[in-house]
Parts: sequence; structure tokens; C-alpha cells
Amino acid sequence: MVLSIGERIKGFLFSPSKTFDNSKEDTIGDALKYFVVILAIFAVLLAIIAAVAFSVICRFYGAFLPPNVLIAGMEPLLAVGVFIVVLVGGIIGVFIDGLWLHIWVYLVGGRNGVGQTIKAVMYGATPSYLLGWIPIVNCIALVWTLIVGIIGIRQLHELSTGKAVLAVIIAIAIPLIIYAVILSAFIATMPGPMFPGPKGPGFGGF
Repeated sequence: MVLSIGERIKGFLFSPSKTFDNSKEDTIGDALKYFVVILAIFAVLLAIIAAVAFSVICRFYGAFLPPNVLIAGMEPLLAVGVFIVVLVGGIIGVFIDGLWLHIWVYLVGGRNGVGQTIKAVMYGATPSYLLGWIPIVNCIALVWTLIVGIIGIRQLHELSTGKAVLAVIIAIAIPLIIYAVILSAFIATMPGPMFPGPKGPGFGGF
């Protein structure tokens, strides 16, 4: 059964197991078309927010800047830039994320091909891209996306819930651990504290 984009959005948000089952025969091209649509919606919303925020900042700080600094009227250019970066970055990123996740999906027993993993990542991004631009709600959307992605891995690779959870957790945890190690090493190499306190025998030299 071929689902429309609206039906897919509703399905991945509220009936992910059934919708993933109906999407097993989808090609990467089918999934990519859907992904680009929801990514474009997200990119447009972020571009609007960035332009509005930039306009507010310009009005607030404009009086303190030198007259030869031209920042007014740059909102459209900023919006276009944000849209392009989010759109291109999202398309490249989803394939990188899918390939990385598939390593762990394969190790826990997923044998239905890397295409199914990439589809799970593309379809699983639905909550984040439709709701992730809203403050506070974006935290809920992130957890929602994680859950939908796990369900996608489980259904498309015919794995147990435990194995799907394990694959996703490992794929997320390893980059976070590497980042933490690099950050710790960077901090350790700094010559002094990042925010040195007042000098002297006491506060204010007393």
C-alpha cells in the first residue's frame, strides 16, 4: 500500500510499528523523497526563526555599533544561508548516521541490508524535524525520534526490541564518549583555570 506524505507523517508519529511494516518494500529513493520534504519544512522554520532573531538582535545592539558596519537588511540572506546549510547538512548527515548505525545493527544480528537502516533513520527523524524547532517541545521530540528510530530498526531488520535498543544506544554512546575524552584532554592541556578567580590573599586583595 502506497502511503501519502501526510499519511506517513501521521503513521510514523502515532503508529510507527505498523507504518514501518508497510514501508519494508520502500526504496531508498522513496524514503529520501519523504525525508527531504520533512527536512525542508524544518529548514524553512529554522531559517525564519534565525532571521527574526537576527533582526531583534540588530535592533537591540545596532545603536552601539559603528556606522560603517552594515548589518540591517541581511535577514533574507541569513535565512537563505540557514536553509541551504540545514538542507544539505541534513541529507549528508542522514547517510553518515545510517552507515554508522548499521555497523552496530549488523553486529547485533540485523541482516536485511544497510538500506533498511538508512530508511529507519530517515523515517525516524519525523518527530525531530516536525517539532524540533519548538523550544522545550524539541526535548520531547528528540526522545520521540529515538523511540521511533528503535522501532524502525526492530521492524525493518526483524530484531527483538532489546537488540534494536542496544544497537542504537551503542551508536549514540561511542561518539559521546569520544567527545568527552577529547574535551577532557583539551581542558587538561590548558595552562590555567578557564575562569580564574581574584588574585591576592583574599577577595578584593583583603
